Amino acid sequence: MNEDAPRSPSGAGGTLFYRIQRSVSPEATVFAVSGDLDVQHAAQLEELLAQEAEVRGLLDLRDVTLVDRAAVRFLAAAECARVRIVNGTEYVRSWIAGERGGM
Repeated sequence: MNEDAPRSPSGAGGTLFYRIQRSVSPEATVFAVSGDLDVQHAAQLEELLAQEAEVRGLLDLRDVTLVDRAAVRFLAAAECARVRIVNGTEYVRSWIAGERGGM
């Protein structure tokens, strides 16, 4: 089962693009995230993960192009809540680890 969450334009003078593609396997619900991940997008991901509370969540960050601090804080909190994060770039992984250390 694949589903696309809404695409989101935002920002003054420019458009941030993101997409969340949801797929389900017996082990987890996978959310493949593409584009820019900011505070608004993180809030939407948080809602989607809450709807999947009975199944383990997995965030695939392979196609994420940009993150802001609020999004990294969300990712750190999600990881602490047992959401698995895969395919994040090394700088995002380091940033998440730094935020987790400050929690």
